[in-house]
Amino acid sequence: MFFPYKDDNPTELTPTVTVGIIALNVIVWIVFQGAGSVHALAASTCEWGLVPGEILRRVPAGISVPLGQGFECITTGHPNYLTVFTSMFLHGSWFHILGNMWFLWIFGNNIEDAMGHGRYLVFYLLSGVAAAAAQTLSNTHSAVPMIGASGAISGVMGAYLVLFPKVKVHTLVFLAFFFTTIAVPAYLMLAWWFLVQFLSGLPALGGNADTGGVAVFAHMGGFVAGLLLVKPFAKSLSR
Repeated sequence: MFFPYKDDNPTELTPTVTVGIIALNVIVWIVFQGAGSVHALAASTCEWGLVPGEILRRVPAGISVPLGQGFECITTGHPNYLTVFTSMFLHGSWFHILGNMWFLWIFGNNIEDAMGHGRYLVFYLLSGVAAAAAQTLSNTHSAVPMIGASGAISGVMGAYLVLFPKVKVHTLVFLAFFFTTIAVPAYLMLAWWFLVQFLSGLPALGGNADTGGVAVFAHMGGFVAGLLLVKPFAKSLSR
């Protein structure tokens, strides 16, 4: 397991959009999701999470989806297209939001620097939409709500791979009960990350839709969107 903690990639612009996105996610987590309280977490997930089967009108009303600890979502049978966006700002645990926001900070400030504030915001949202589409198409009859910023952040990581492939990323590497730190080129770390997502998604491609509760197809979809969209949005050269 690896965890990046910094990169050797200075910025010129103040990353106001990245900070704003992080702040909005934290506000939603604390105010609307009760900082992880089970009732608020379940209510926000059911109301504002993206349900693939409802978006595609493949799931009827009245299906119960257990969330654990006695809570469940009941499908409405009607698509709520706003959840394509609201789901990007919801999280399932402290570990979920802290991990996502840390990855966004490590990679997002440089992408914002390369694109400018406005283009970066549009790019981020489009990456999230592409991630939602990929996850929806991977399991068109799913009644399980999808939440998390990781799909959009995956787009940021895909853009980073294109623009800054040789920049050193300092990473914590955990080996059983031991850990060490290494600095590797961004292309190596990000390619490895994408390979892990792909391998995690193979069971679902083989007919087993269980990916451990992780929306790996959203990760892959967002990442590929970032690869494809970065050039039209970026205004600076790669390095």
